[in-house]
Amino acid sequence: MNIALLALVGVLSGGMLMRVPIGFAMIASGIAYLAVKRQDLGLAAEQIGNGLYNSYVLLAVPLFVFAANIMNAGTVSERIFDFCRILVGRLRGGLAQVDILVSVIFSGMSGSAIADAAGPGLVTIRQMLKKPEYSPGFAGAVVVASATLGPIIPPSIPMVIYALVSGASVGALFLGGVLPGVLMALLMMGVVQYIATKRHMPREAPVPLSEWPVVLFRGALPLSMPIVLLGGIYSGAFTPTEAAAVAAAHALILAGVVYRALSWRTLYGVVLESARGSAVITLILAGSFMLNYAFTAEGVPQALAGWVDALQLSPLAFLLLVNLLFLVLGCFLDVSVLLLVFVPMLLPAVKALGIDLVHFGVLVVLNMMIGLIHPPFGMLLFVTKALTGIPIGAMMKEGWLFLVLLLALLLAMTCFPQIVLWLPQTMGYGAK
Repeated sequence: MNIALLALVGVLSGGMLMRVPIGFAMIASGIAYLAVKRQDLGLAAEQIGNGLYNSYVLLAVPLFVFAANIMNAGTVSERIFDFCRILVGRLRGGLAQVDILVSVIFSGMSGSAIADAAGPGLVTIRQMLKKPEYSPGFAGAVVVASATLGPIIPPSIPMVIYALVSGASVGALFLGGVLPGVLMALLMMGVVQYIATKRHMPREAPVPLSEWPVVLFRGALPLSMPIVLLGGIYSGAFTPTEAAAVAAAHALILAGVVYRALSWRTLYGVVLESARGSAVITLILAGSFMLNYAFTAEGVPQALAGWVDALQLSPLAFLLLVNLLFLVLGCFLDVSVLLLVFVPMLLPAVKALGIDLVHFGVLVVLNMMIGLIHPPFGMLLFVTKALTGIPIGAMMKEGWLFLVLLLALLLAMTCFPQIVLWLPQTMGYGAK
């Protein structure tokens, strides 16, 4: 490693240790690299400007963020919760089962794990904590685990970012997440059923038949969003990026016009929060363009590909190694950093080994979702603790079985790519 790269790594590591916002630390490390190389510092602005300006798919990120925040502010979460109570509330541990099904539905609208935990997850936790049979740790563990469905079931903000750095098809990535997402939900519901039966958790009181029409009608309109989004994308009516605008408009009309649940003050807060969240992501993106320029200029991705080739790893062995790498890095680093810094370095090796980019992308995103639910970083754990006050240790104690099954599914997806690729290929992805 030469002096310029050492300066980059040193500034980046120092910034992270001093808790400088990661985007600023990444940009500062890129500028340090240029300074040591004695290159024009204006290259920093050029790389950031060109990267952001040429990334049309990036427009989807703030729009999906806005749509998720609108739905959380506009009573959509409560309506979906009531709808799901009719479907699975009579199972043992009914409220926990409801939370998982709500997450499946909400995932088809938001694309964000944090939005899932902060919206419908918070509604479910409040309901569970009203009953002594549900411990706070169990309630938090279910919500944290089910929130990982958000970026796996389409649409997905991390998949949009992965498509940006890899050139993979956003539509194919979305399709690739459907079957793994369904399997994740079924595994989680199986865990809840096992624990609920063992602990004799209650079934929810049945919803009177006379109330069904009202509850189903209240929940039907939010359910139309995934149908509109995916139907529009795969029929060719609009692109995945345009679908994000459709999602934002759909959420705004539902919450503001149909349900009349948005005041101007609430809408202002939603816009402000969405702008803040989008700015954080954009700042990290800007820093990633600088780091990727430095790594490419120094030949790091090519050197990594050469190292993999020298080891003569099979595609399966390489993917297992990547899984291990991301599971470790996910303990310490944010999802955006992993996607924007480490994935581009691995892509030359991925392509050289003939690994499908869609398969690799869905594996990477699932890896990162697992990273969100285990310490020390565990962003979903910290978000849930901040919203509810449930200790992280209690959630981890109750949630280890969810984590084990997610790791088992990750291994199965690694060994059997058709779990990811069957649906995209059935819909024409990769057809000559």
